[in-house]
Amino acid sequence: MINVTKMQGCGNDFVIIDKNEYDKINLPMDELAKKICNRNFGVGADGMIIPKQSNIADIGWHFYNSDGSIAQMCGNGMRCFAKYAFDKKLVNKKQFSVETLAGIISPEILDNGFVKVDMGTPVLQDEKIPFKGERKIKVLDKEFYIHPVSMGNPHCVIFTDDDPLKLAQKYGAEIEKHPYFPEKTNTEFVKIINKNEIEMCVYERGCGITLACGTGACASIVAGVLNNLTEKKVKVNLLGGAVFVEWQGFEASHVFLTGPCEYTFIANYML
Repeated sequence: MINVTKMQGCGNDFVIIDKNEYDKINLPMDELAKKICNRNFGVGADGMIIPKQSNIADIGWHFYNSDGSIAQMCGNGMRCFAKYAFDKKLVNKKQFSVETLAGIISPEILDNGFVKVDMGTPVLQDEKIPFKGERKIKVLDKEFYIHPVSMGNPHCVIFTDDDPLKLAQKYGAEIEKHPYFPEKTNTEFVKIINKNEIEMCVYERGCGITLACGTGACASIVAGVLNNLTEKKVKVNLLGGAVFVEWQGFEASHVFLTGPCEYTFIANYML
């Protein structure tokens, strides 16, 4: 039996387990993630997070998707992790650094309860995303013009006038594993409401359709700014709520993600 904490950011939900709790069991992290994230036989979540010590940041994390795969970065997960780490006194300041596979990420807990995350610099070079292909792809019965972006993890942004959710349901799984993306991809279907507000639905690599994706929201605004479709501060409406993204372009470099995060429950879990 181990103690677990369930948190969510705009419906994107995570199980967080202290390292000393994890050390009680004899199960690899990827296997634990698949077991504990299962919505029928486990706690149920989009991902699992385990804090770790870091020699290059204030704290680090292990992050696993629900299918047991490792994710380099997760914006909603980072907001939840930041609140958890501060509340559990794993860090002693409201703005701190976190070691991730996408580099050092800097969250800040705001006075209104939201968490603002410095998500770093977007990557557009094909080989670093990684992306190997053309900007137009044919998926099933439809052709899409795509915008590949990395926010520490690969994204495929598609602007559309159609229903983003219906597109994600029909085409998301096929694009996730498209050969243009050698490490698979998260796919964002984006409808522009106006230059200051968008609607987005995501098919996440290793998870499927989720209620929110922080890195996907950031990638969408990077693509929106570069194509003059959005302003530099934008409200992003997701299935589970709204987040706010700011990117001043490559002069300012870094993307900032601000949004809510909440505890769902804390309980003992029987393995």
